[in-house]
Amino acid sequence: MKPAAATRALAERLGHDFADIDLLTRALTHGSATGAGRADNQRLEFLGDRVLGLVMAEALLAADPDATEGQIAPRFNALVRRETCAAIAREIDLGAALRLGRSESTTGGRRKEALLADAMEAVIAAVYRDAGLPAARALILRLWGERIARVDPDARDAKTALQEWVQARGEPPPVYAETGRSGPDHQPLFTIEVRLASGARDAATAPSKRAAEQAAAAALLARLVEAP
Repeated sequence: MKPAAATRALAERLGHDFADIDLLTRALTHGSATGAGRADNQRLEFLGDRVLGLVMAEALLAADPDATEGQIAPRFNALVRRETCAAIAREIDLGAALRLGRSESTTGGRRKEALLADAMEAVIAAVYRDAGLPAARALILRLWGERIARVDPDARDAKTALQEWVQARGEPPPVYAETGRSGPDHQPLFTIEVRLASGARDAATAPSKRAAEQAAAAALLARLVEAP
């Protein structure tokens, strides 16, 4: 599909009728594809991150009027973090509409978590710039709706939970190290090991270092909590 057609198809999946479709085009343009006066999506990504944060904070406070800031914060972080934005981008097939340079396109850029997350935030900003906060809010609540409803009341990410567990016992923070990498360059798999000063350790493999760190932390924490 040609880039312009892919952009229009994504607009239809978003359910937003853009008055200025160029805003969506910019939101989908990665830095690797810029040139000849074409702007990338970094400024829109910066704005979209803030719009997403505002809408998510409003939604969480409305969903649980009695929750404290300390209770809301981990839920908020779980819903706006890169992994969540990338997952939603995959659900709407945002990657198919990304405008990438040749290098990124041939090395799996349409599947890369960082590119998808940044573009998702840029798309939110494009809707905001095109039609204001009500339109951006409606988009976010529709795309994130089920996640908002079922977010874990204790939604700390695994690395945070593990660090808090060891700190409560007076131990130094966990140490993470890459111990392996496999797969083709365009779709690598990273193996990360997490170690504690006590000698406890675990490892996990995932398509990104961040995801592998989280998975390793979750596996180790589960063993530590279950240990007698």
